Amino acid sequence: MTVESTNILVISTIEELQKKLNRNERKGATVGFVPTMGYLHEGHLSLVEHAKEQNDIVVMSIFVNPAQFGPGEDFESYPRDTERDLRLASEAGVDILFIPTVDEMYPTNSGIRILPGKLACELCGASRPGHFDGVLKVVLKLFNIVDPDRSYFGVKDAQQLAIIETFVHDFNLRTAIVRVPIVREDDGLAKSSRNVNLTTVERSEAPVIYKALQIGADMFGNGAHSEEIEQQVSEWIVSNSSGKIDYVKMLAYPGLGPITVNTNEVILACAVQFSSTRLIDNIIMSTKGGSHVSNDDEQ
Repeated sequence: MTVESTNILVISTIEELQKKLNRNERKGATVGFVPTMGYLHEGHLSLVEHAKEQNDIVVMSIFVNPAQFGPGEDFESYPRDTERDLRLASEAGVDILFIPTVDEMYPTNSGIRILPGKLACELCGASRPGHFDGVLKVVLKLFNIVDPDRSYFGVKDAQQLAIIETFVHDFNLRTAIVRVPIVREDDGLAKSSRNVNLTTVERSEAPVIYKALQIGADMFGNGAHSEEIEQQVSEWIVSNSSGKIDYVKMLAYPGLGPITVNTNEVILACAVQFSSTRLIDNIIMSTKGGSHVSNDDEQ
């Protein structure tokens, strides 16, 4: 199904989207792709802004991907509002909005899997087995459907970004991955579709996460060891919020391995579980000193 809505084209089938974006029909026009799970916020719109600056056509997908949700996770309760998303995407300047159904994306289950390997064993992957299998499954399908010149991902999902960058490089996929900085609320909380599920008290506590990471970044700049930083960040979050820590970890980036003398960038990342909402955040820093610019909110 194809629907014209104001200045945006809404497409729900793979066949129609591929016909519209066929490289022979583009006549040299470049395509920037913004994959999302909807319930759009300023972070998603920042991806669109970058895509508009660098491409002739901007395509956004909205698809809550069941393959990346494990048992007991929030697939059913994940926030959805298609009408609102359509309005925001149109106002942001998206040209084509792809909104497929689950049956459209996954008409059959062949059992074929894409395994992300050791990159998925750290951080979120350690407590969400199979999550990044599902991420790579949908990302590969979307890349093949849209065939974008550039694809835009936020640094907030830093492990996902590292895995996708590695996947694109190792398997010679045609798209280029563009990193886009984290967009934050005025109090420092990273923008997330899941923030709407926080209680009033939890929302008041949630900025503690970024404050703790900033404390850790300062410690790193002053020469503290990773174990000491991880402990201090954890203690700060526990002491100043009701959140339960899933992990606080410092690793080389984007390889997500131990920090060595050859490491150029490190990530200090954490995941914190509130009553019904799991929040992630991170700071990426250069080993040469100072926070890496790609992780600062400079929008």
